[in-house]
Amino acid sequence: MPINTLIIDDERPARDELTYLLKGFPEINVIAHGKNGIEAVALIKEHEPDLVFLDVQMPGLDGFGVIKKLVERKVRLPQIVFATAYDHYAVKAFEVSAVDYVLKPFDKARIARAIERVKKMVEANTSPVDRLETLVGQLGAAGPQPRAAQPVKLLVKSQARMILIDADDMIYASIQDGAITIFARDMEGASNYRTVEELMEALDPGVFWRPHRSYLVNINHIKEVVPWFKSSYMLKMNDKRASEIPVSRAQTKRLRELLKL
Repeated sequence: MPINTLIIDDERPARDELTYLLKGFPEINVIAHGKNGIEAVALIKEHEPDLVFLDVQMPGLDGFGVIKKLVERKVRLPQIVFATAYDHYAVKAFEVSAVDYVLKPFDKARIARAIERVKKMVEANTSPVDRLETLVGQLGAAGPQPRAAQPVKLLVKSQARMILIDADDMIYASIQDGAITIFARDMEGASNYRTVEELMEALDPGVFWRPHRSYLVNINHIKEVVPWFKSSYMLKMNDKRASEIPVSRAQTKRLRELLKL
């Protein structure tokens, strides 16, 4: 049985990217797209989809507001996979409430895991109502909580040495062929973290940002923002090489928010 799916995101590049990735999953049948929360409520009511990929951060009615409206109107709730550029507190809330999520920029392997989880819920006819109502209640009552104390040191392996650096001294990290390299002002080397997601969990989300699926940057070490073609940007970092980091189309909005562009 096909899983009828909606994609709701206020950024067309993000909608297009997700649509493209979902073409690799024959069980997923994308039936409509929406660009804001109001459209999301109307489309969910009209199509009664099995699954919705729902952006968290949208102007006006955000992803949480969509869930609240559906609950209030007693609309049949689909399985929800939230999408977020990076919101640590919301991600933790999703995990606690067993609601799945994917981080932008989208990663096909992570989407595959989300779809497998959704398939199990759909096949078992598991309703998301209780989980989503619990999530709405938690977010409404609690608000953002202080982040737990974070590790202030990162282990970097360089030339047979294992060196500890302050997290704030990390200028950026890159991943290539499954290996993460950390770049600081005076050195670079391999990280002991296996994925960018694991590294992000150890760092302050207010300082470290993932502008592209292959990079994680310290926004305090961005030296220059260079306009690029097709309304995109390139970041010049303040390391010795003045490294250039691309900003994916899906992260352009987040860049403007971070730097008030």
